[in-house]
Amino acid sequence: MFSFNEIKVANYSMTSLGKALFNDKILSKDNTISCASCHIPEFAFSDTTSLSIGINNKPTLRNTPSVLNMKNRPYYFWDGRASSLDEQALMPIQNPNEMGLPIEEAIQRLNESAFYNSYFNKVFKESPNKINIAKAFAAYEKTLETVDSRFDDWSNNLINLTTSEERGRKIFLSEKAKCFDCHFQEDFTNDDFKNIGLFDGDQYNDSGRYLVTKIKSDIGKFKTPGLRNIAITAPYMHDGSFSTLEEVVDYYNNTKKKITNSINIDPALSKPLGLSELEKKDLVAFLKTLSDKHYLSKKK
Repeated sequence: MFSFNEIKVANYSMTSLGKALFNDKILSKDNTISCASCHIPEFAFSDTTSLSIGINNKPTLRNTPSVLNMKNRPYYFWDGRASSLDEQALMPIQNPNEMGLPIEEAIQRLNESAFYNSYFNKVFKESPNKINIAKAFAAYEKTLETVDSRFDDWSNNLINLTTSEERGRKIFLSEKAKCFDCHFQEDFTNDDFKNIGLFDGDQYNDSGRYLVTKIKSDIGKFKTPGLRNIAITAPYMHDGSFSTLEEVVDYYNNTKKKITNSINIDPALSKPLGLSELEKKDLVAFLKTLSDKHYLSKKK
C-alpha cells in the first residue's frame, strides 16, 4: 500500500482527506497496516479471512465487516459499541489488536506530516485533532453506498430475475424462511441484535452485545448485518466461521448444526426451517442478486 503523503492532491475536500487516511498506514503503531488492509475495496470493503491480522501479526477478535452502506446505521461494530460513524472511526486505530496507536500519538503524527497538516488546514482551517480526524473518516465512509445491483434493477422494473432467483426472492420473504423478519429495509437489516446460536460460553465464548450493555439477555447477541454485497464478503458471522453462503443457509435450516447448549438463542431460530435442497439453492441465487455491479467487476 502506498502512502498518500507522496501524492499531489488536486481537489481538497473532507471526503478525499478521509479516503487518504483510510488508505494510509501512518495511523497504525508500526506503520504496517491501514484501514484498507482489512476493509479491502475489491471485496466490498470486507476481509477475506475469518479474523483479520492487526499489528505485529496479531489476529483480531472478530471478523471484519464491510463498511459499505453504513451511512444510515444507528450502531457500528458487531456489538454496537459505537453509535455514529465519527465515534466508530477512531476505535480501530486505538484498538491494541488492530492498529494499536493511541489517539494522541495519531494526532501528533498527522501534525508532524507536512502533507496532512496542510491538508487539514485547507479542509478544516485547523490542524489535525481528534474531532476533525473522525469527521474526515466519516465523510468518506458516508460515500460508500451501493444501489446498483441486479436486485435494484429488478425493483426498478429494468430486468427480470431468473426463475431460480425469483423463487429465492419469494422464499426470502416467506414465513417459512423468516429471512425478512430481520433482513429488511433498503440495506436488508433491522439494525437489531440477535443471538443466532453461536454462543455456548466455552468454544464459542464471545458474549457480543453483553460486553457493551452488561444486560444478561444480551449475552451472545450480535448486530444483524446488512445483506447488500453479501456474496462478496465471505467468510460469514462475527467469527468468520462459515466460508460460503451455502453453509450459512444450511446452518439456519438445520438445528442439528447449531450448538446444542447455546445460551439465549433467539426462539425464532431454534427450530429447523425445513427448506429443501432446491429451496436453499434458490435462496442463495437470490442473495447473489444483492451484489453491486462495481464490486462484482472488481473481483473479475
